[in-house]
Amino acid sequence: MTLFARSISHSSAAGLTGSLDFGPGIQVAARSHPGAASPAPENQDNFLAIDGTGRAVFMRDQREHAVQLAGWPRGHARLAVLDGMGGHGHGREAAEAAVAGILRLPACRNAAELGEALDALHLELLHQFAEGDDGDPAARPPGTTLTLLELRPGQEPLLYHAGDSRLYEISAAHARPLTIDHVPATSFALHGLLGEDEWWQQVHGEHRPQISQAFILGNALSDPQTLSAPLYALTPGRLPPFLRRLADRRAIPVRTDATYLLASDGFWACARPQEWIARWPALLADAATAGAGLDALFAAFLQSPPPGLHADNLTALALRFRPPPARGAERNSDETALPDEAHPPPL
Repeated sequence: MTLFARSISHSSAAGLTGSLDFGPGIQVAARSHPGAASPAPENQDNFLAIDGTGRAVFMRDQREHAVQLAGWPRGHARLAVLDGMGGHGHGREAAEAAVAGILRLPACRNAAELGEALDALHLELLHQFAEGDDGDPAARPPGTTLTLLELRPGQEPLLYHAGDSRLYEISAAHARPLTIDHVPATSFALHGLLGEDEWWQQVHGEHRPQISQAFILGNALSDPQTLSAPLYALTPGRLPPFLRRLADRRAIPVRTDATYLLASDGFWACARPQEWIARWPALLADAATAGAGLDALFAAFLQSPPPGLHADNLTALALRFRPPPARGAERNSDETALPDEAHPPPL
């Protein structure tokens, strides 16, 4: 596949994802903001949206860019949110390098294929950044989170996750996390040192900015005392029972009554994150489109930041599935796979 067939345009204000075509029944919107601090910090976040025609939108030099990919299969799509490691001199560059690499990857047909391709890209970029540290073996490589959905035509989306960005399923009643943060509390849970209540409190009830695994950086999940080069996939066999349904690499059943949000951790970097996240269903309830829902979320956050906020970049993609009713029959809007496919079991 040719990487960039041609550059289309670049802008930071209009929101280029509005020009993307994901086919009937699929809505996608993306927003990225440097954060609520004044003056605004460098935006080390990034996102990627590739539509069903091969048109891609992403961030470069903190501005939106769009390109057309040659050889991209019709109807296939890819979405990702990335958060360059805050405080690292190359956090933004790491996120941009990951996006550039993901743009080169062909469309993937299954979770194993997607995992192998992204794991190989991780190692390639880790070595690339290590070579740029002037041979200093003590230099720490940069890193970025990566939470990615591969949208295959007529099938459930595939998830690949590394870091502490998140995927949420937001229904009328709940904002439900579908990913596991790669943080010290998770490492402790993997080794039997933390139970379910303690893990949920430390990960979702408090602000703890430490990270134990990131794309390009490597992992300290398998051994908290050592930063290892390969990523450590949280498979069901490695997870305690209360986390097994949230494995890092899996197919995601989707619902038409929900909004799926891929977001960087600036959205919950506050003293009581669950109180703020509990407002999300109401904020999105009256939004007619994914874009309107994302606008409401950003507006609420920026106009009235949650108490105890730790300033950070804000990036999110909102995804909705709105297939039309099947011919000659009413479809239950509460449970469905991708448009015109059979109903999946609930998560």
